[in-house]
Amino acid sequence: MAKKKVRRAAGAPATKTRVTLTPRDKKTMNSLVGLADRVVSAADARRDPYVDIPSRTLSNVKYSPRKRIIEMGSGKNRRQLFDLSQAKAYMRTMLVASGCKRLLEQGKTTSLRGMYYMLKHTIAGSKENTFDDQNESDTIIEDVEVMLGSLREELHLYAQKKGDMVGNIVVNDSGFDIDCSRMGSGGYGIPSIVEPEVIKLDPKRCKAKFVLHVEKDTVWQRFNEDRFWEKHNCILTHGGGQPTRGVRRLLFRLNNELKLPIYCVLDNDPWGYYIYSVIKQGSINLAFESQRMAVPDAKFLGLRSIDYDRCELSDDVVLAMNDTDRKRAKQIARYPWFEKKAPWQREIQKMIKNDFKLEVESLISKDISYVTEVYVPERLEQQDWLD
Repeated sequence: MAKKKVRRAAGAPATKTRVTLTPRDKKTMNSLVGLADRVVSAADARRDPYVDIPSRTLSNVKYSPRKRIIEMGSGKNRRQLFDLSQAKAYMRTMLVASGCKRLLEQGKTTSLRGMYYMLKHTIAGSKENTFDDQNESDTIIEDVEVMLGSLREELHLYAQKKGDMVGNIVVNDSGFDIDCSRMGSGGYGIPSIVEPEVIKLDPKRCKAKFVLHVEKDTVWQRFNEDRFWEKHNCILTHGGGQPTRGVRRLLFRLNNELKLPIYCVLDNDPWGYYIYSVIKQGSINLAFESQRMAVPDAKFLGLRSIDYDRCELSDDVVLAMNDTDRKRAKQIARYPWFEKKAPWQREIQKMIKNDFKLEVESLISKDISYVTEVYVPERLEQQDWLD
């Protein structure tokens, strides 16, 4: 007779293995347990359990001129269990918190996609799913982050790796020494989780004098192939476009812990300006973590709106602006951290007047290595940048 299969509850771990928590993990665990304790206390007192989620909206963020970063305001949205319009979101919040607690207990990490599948199931006695698609769980994860004041990485969650690094530095990644000057054409892939417990930085093992951050991997490849990092004694990074949290967090640590200046080479378009803004001041959606990600001293090396004339570029390499570009450029000009800076106002107005955009790759029309051998070295030597 065939043995009857025993099915464990959806979302339950196969084994419950406890590990020694790091000090950071203990702090995160206390926050998660405290969240659960408040639910129990409310139930014991016959009160409606609720959580207050800080609002991640433009109206609830402000720019601190003193700190030079974006900070989150005090606005919050209350999420209650016994409100039918909020009950599902409330239960999802507790479900994500429970999943994160399980990861900490087991000393494991998982991707955002992995968390979605870890928690996805049909609620017993109903046809209702906990999550129907990953966007729903990702949003709740961000809610839990901001509610607990914890980085996603502190909840043992990671996103897709994006970004590479090469240069005169040795980092210790999970106990392994990585010499970033010996990584060949591919470089060292910047992990999603770059916290000190995973990536250790030692000033004694860094010979580099600065960090050059470029927007795209295609530009990074040119700098790496030309061994720019070796000739100019620097670290070369890219974020594959909009840099991930891991890349931004690493740039922060290189600047904050190793005191390395950060110089950015980005496209001359509203998107390039926005990327610089996020690196320098932080982002609206992650305003609660600006103090651990933003690099207020980061410099914008180029491309600049004056480079069409300064570098004697041809019309063949310009990209026409559209209505969305113009609107976005005007929005960025009104950012508080750009609004009172005359050089930035001239920069943005010049681009709008030009009515075209320039990619860093446009410099290839001058010479395949013009950007690495002429453009960036001249900007650095002349200290010609926007701040």
